[in-house]
Amino acid sequence: MLNNTKTIYMDYQATTPVDQRVFDVMAPYFTKHFGNASSSVHSYGWIAEEAVKQAREGVADILGATSPSEIVFTSGATESNNLAILGVARRYPKKGRHLITAATEHKAVLDPCKAWEAEGGSVTYLEVNSEGIISLEQLRKAITPGTILISIMHANNEIGVIQPMAEIGQIARAAGVLFHTDATQSAGKIPFNVEDIPVDLASMSGHKIYGPKGIGVLYVRRRGPRVSLMPLLFGGGHESGRRSGTLNVPGIVGFQAALRLSNQERVQEASRVLKLRNKLWNNLNAQLEGLSLNGSDRHRLPGNLNFCVENLEVSRLFQEIPHIAISSKSACSSDSGTPSHVLTALGRSPEQAQSALRIGIGRFTTEEEVAKVANDLSAAIRKVKETSTQFTP
Repeated sequence: MLNNTKTIYMDYQATTPVDQRVFDVMAPYFTKHFGNASSSVHSYGWIAEEAVKQAREGVADILGATSPSEIVFTSGATESNNLAILGVARRYPKKGRHLITAATEHKAVLDPCKAWEAEGGSVTYLEVNSEGIISLEQLRKAITPGTILISIMHANNEIGVIQPMAEIGQIARAAGVLFHTDATQSAGKIPFNVEDIPVDLASMSGHKIYGPKGIGVLYVRRRGPRVSLMPLLFGGGHESGRRSGTLNVPGIVGFQAALRLSNQERVQEASRVLKLRNKLWNNLNAQLEGLSLNGSDRHRLPGNLNFCVENLEVSRLFQEIPHIAISSKSACSSDSGTPSHVLTALGRSPEQAQSALRIGIGRFTTEEEVAKVANDLSAAIRKVKETSTQFTP
């Protein structure tokens, strides 16, 4: 068994620990209140059903939804994305079969789009500029009479870049096209309200906001316009027929608690995390040469730092820093030997993309940890680059 008690965790875009306050809210629903929310003939079921009802109402209120019925509980953002994209595409074949997304989307969006193409649909993959932001003009030009859905993530999971969501929503609304966003990285970290943006569908995941794994949400607008979905899962008609399966009551309760805490503390936490990120970036640049930031500096999540290190063998670097938990790209793609599709979409060469590091600063990151990571990471990078130079023929 690995001992990570001395490891500094800075991979908050990959996942977050469950906040103790969230865990305390969830705990009774694992043991004392363990009933099935669909069991409506006894008290165990009634208690579980009431917990789900209150959680649904709480999530709807936080997101600015007009009705709790707009909240669909899923197993996570991957399922939410699949349900949003394929659920819409399969529901409206008579209106059209064309989708629009961005080349830098998470695989949980890109893969359903590929699946839709395999079913005979068509997808436009918008390019991004060197900062990772789509062109609104290209978006307008991509819309056709057969376009049924635009899916653009709010904040990127690798480079933290924030897209111009309000403008995208206005374009979609004017064209009569549904707008979905993967808000997994943004919810609870930056302002997100389904009316202010506006979006018709939005995906989220509990484990990115200090809640449990295995629980997610799909917001589905029911008025102006009313969105209908073809379900992916059948058997029981749960979630108003949109997602069958026994409800994860502890997870649902935990998701609502995590989202509530994240929104209550968002402004103060964003300021603190941004200061730590800037301190780390400035410290690294003071000790190292050849660093280049990936993505926009201005339009970026406060806790995200993604950069390339010139001529760095990342695999060797990780061997030198077992006490620092950072990554080189998305956790969902970390086993792949291919360069990050996000970085290559920004114009990075495959070699540059392979030299990237992603550091995620979060709720439990301290100033002392930032200082140690800056110093230890800088020393490790220098060592790897020096030894690489020595053995280059």
